[in-house]
Amino acid sequence: MSEQGSMNRQQQPQQPPHTAPPIGYGYYPPMGYDAEDEISLIDLWRVLMAQKWMILSVTLLFTVGAIIYALQAPEIYKSEVVLAPVKQESGGQMASLAAQFGGLASIAGINLGGGGGSTEEAIAILQSRKFLKHFIEDEQLLPVLFEKSWDAENRQWLVESDEDIPSAWDAYAVFSGILSISTDIKSGMVTLSIEWSDPQLAAKWANQLVVRLNKHLKTESVEQAEKSIQYLKDQLASTSVVDMQQILYRLIEKQSNTIMLANVQEEFAFRVIDPAVVPEVRSKPKRKLIVVLGGVLGGMFSIFLAFFLNFLRNQQESEEAPVS
Repeated sequence: MSEQGSMNRQQQPQQPPHTAPPIGYGYYPPMGYDAEDEISLIDLWRVLMAQKWMILSVTLLFTVGAIIYALQAPEIYKSEVVLAPVKQESGGQMASLAAQFGGLASIAGINLGGGGGSTEEAIAILQSRKFLKHFIEDEQLLPVLFEKSWDAENRQWLVESDEDIPSAWDAYAVFSGILSISTDIKSGMVTLSIEWSDPQLAAKWANQLVVRLNKHLKTESVEQAEKSIQYLKDQLASTSVVDMQQILYRLIEKQSNTIMLANVQEEFAFRVIDPAVVPEVRSKPKRKLIVVLGGVLGGMFSIFLAFFLNFLRNQQESEEAPVS
């Protein structure tokens, strides 16, 4: 065992002894490093002081420009109306009919999936091009939306050709830009807002949109129910099956109730919780914020310009310096 252990020790490679670094050993900079290339805070300060009048001038120029823009920007007012979705009471009854007579109702061509459309569907209709186009045309808003191109006294467009007259698509693009709708996830409340230069028109349009949407959805629901009743009556006249006749009578009664409730319910899809009022305080422009941002942007740009000019000057001096 002793001989074998001594042989193993002889076969193991000997590690070189650990030696301490020599005195003065430390970090050596890479090749090509020049200590003169370092930039200290003092050098940066000197550059800024050398260009202080330029920095002040540019910053002042940006600030004055921001002030002029803030004063000339048109004042925009925001009017809001808070809505609560109206719950359709017929959903549970229709679901009960679907559970009992779903097969026969499908043969009759009636959908018993539920009553009324969802809040998302109503909002989508409100924001649709078709609905807003009809609203703009009925309210004759084209001259109002493009006031600068309209001669109110002579009632004609101030354009060079008929092709330059704003179209319905142009009006929709403008109106959809001033209309915004948001939904509170917790409460389900819907807020409709209009932003316009005339505060009275902003409040008027917001309230009218809700009235027209309720009227539009109610009309669609009544027309659909009337079509269903006519279809059910045709099916009733063509069948002699007692069970089918009972189902058809139940469905006709249900559609008749839908028409009756829709006719007496003014707020069909949304109930107005807080109507839009004429705003007294503008929402845009935020003049103080515009001026502050203008000054900040001017200061940042002028500082960058000062460093850039200093860099160009140093490059030019290094090129003109004689090579030793």
